[in-house]
Amino acid sequence: MTRTVYVLNGPNLNLLGKRQPEIYGRDTLEDVAAECKRVAAEFGLESDLRQSNYEGQIVDWIHEAREKAAGIIINPAALTHTSVAVLDALHTFEGPVLEVHISNVHKRESFRHHSYVSLRAEGVIAGFGVEGYALAMRRMGSLLK
Repeated sequence: MTRTVYVLNGPNLNLLGKRQPEIYGRDTLEDVAAECKRVAAEFGLESDLRQSNYEGQIVDWIHEAREKAAGIIINPAALTHTSVAVLDALHTFEGPVLEVHISNVHKRESFRHHSYVSLRAEGVIAGFGVEGYALAMRRMGSLLK
């Protein structure tokens, strides 16, 4: 069985560290990727971090994960609140799914309080900044042992 965890990121997260640092911090997605790899290695896992601004690409990666990944950590960004397509794709994946949000979405605009992805996720981490990815990877390591 594969020991790879896909870490999927949605729209605008390519601007992490540059866009609204007062909300999202100054760490970049490259920093997140390095930390995910480090934590994954503690559990004998590999981390494959990807980002797309396109819903269909994220759906395609989830489909790919069915054959190539043991688990998915996903920060769908704005697609969290809008994408039934991402939810339906996640329902086709048999491994564990964890949802991550850098900000505390519950302290933000009311439309951000609903997540389609949460209907599939085993757990949700929100408001811990980019540290949430490492927390999710630790939980994934526990789920996959």
